[in-house]
Amino acid sequence: MPRPEQPLRKLGFLTIGLFDAADPAAGHRSTLEIIELGEQLGFDSAWLRHRHLQFGISSPVAVMAAASQRTSRIELGTAVTPLGWENPLRLAEDLATVDLLAGGRINPGLSVGEPMHYDTVKHELYPDSTESEDFSYARVERFARLVRGDKVRDFSGKQGVVEEFSNRVEPHSPGLRSRLWYGAGSMKSAVWAGESGFNLLSSSVIFPDEDQEPDFAKVQQSQIRAYREAAAAAGNTARASQGLVVIPTDSASSGQRAKYQRYVDERTPRTQSPQGPKGMMFARDLIGTSDEIAEQLYSHAGFQEVDEVAFALPFSFDHEDYVQILTDIAGKLGPALGWKASM
Repeated sequence: MPRPEQPLRKLGFLTIGLFDAADPAAGHRSTLEIIELGEQLGFDSAWLRHRHLQFGISSPVAVMAAASQRTSRIELGTAVTPLGWENPLRLAEDLATVDLLAGGRINPGLSVGEPMHYDTVKHELYPDSTESEDFSYARVERFARLVRGDKVRDFSGKQGVVEEFSNRVEPHSPGLRSRLWYGAGSMKSAVWAGESGFNLLSSSVIFPDEDQEPDFAKVQQSQIRAYREAAAAAGNTARASQGLVVIPTDSASSGQRAKYQRYVDERTPRTQSPQGPKGMMFARDLIGTSDEIAEQLYSHAGFQEVDEVAFALPFSFDHEDYVQILTDIAGKLGPALGWKASM
């Protein structure tokens, strides 16, 4: 539990990698520059959202590969990669490759479930297997086995003069399995992640059980606690990270402060009550000086259950806004939470 006498241990940030459809390269370069800045500021980790058929990064694995060659220390992750869009074997190969290039700094965050707006894309995504694709936990369990190096087939060995085949995913990156995270939004998923040996990503979107009071912080707290209990019962390590949107304004200009407040005001109504048939709950964006945000975090029941965070950057801001926000998080908010920069 972060508190003045027990400080925040790891500080990260999350970005969607927004880009302009007319000039997507510029947005990708901006994301790489932001990750480089994060390392320079001492952040422990940088995380990429995974977006398909949108104007945000669709291939975080490729972006992490590029970022790994521009940085040397900061950890790189996805929060999260929806496995419904992926072939688990091919993704295991790609992530192992990037992890080796990065020197063991990759933290894949995953989720399962039917791809968003599946009916509009299934004819292109899975034209021959639409009805048979399995989007359950079994998909991520299979991916984890492949990353771990479990046997894929019986066939292996040398064939002909130069061809040599393996019976597991190659390359194999030792340690990558222990750095797999699951993005859980429900009690069921949190417990499953603990039992199955995944680290836990708890974000600003959660789903309460029917009998739970619709209080975001308390629901998040109960899910993280259940995750830790399930992990302990299974003999698994239990790392949990929280990802809220925080917008420190310490060094912001008056124009930036007004812009940020408009953004928060537009998003606040959705946090007032559960949304949709599943009762989806959104966390409030935290805006203000770093001292004000730290005070709110210390009283947040969900934050009290973790010692590492990946604060989410707002989706639609400009590059200079992200520079200001990250600089204030590293220089003001992190220290106010007891965190010390990694250099």
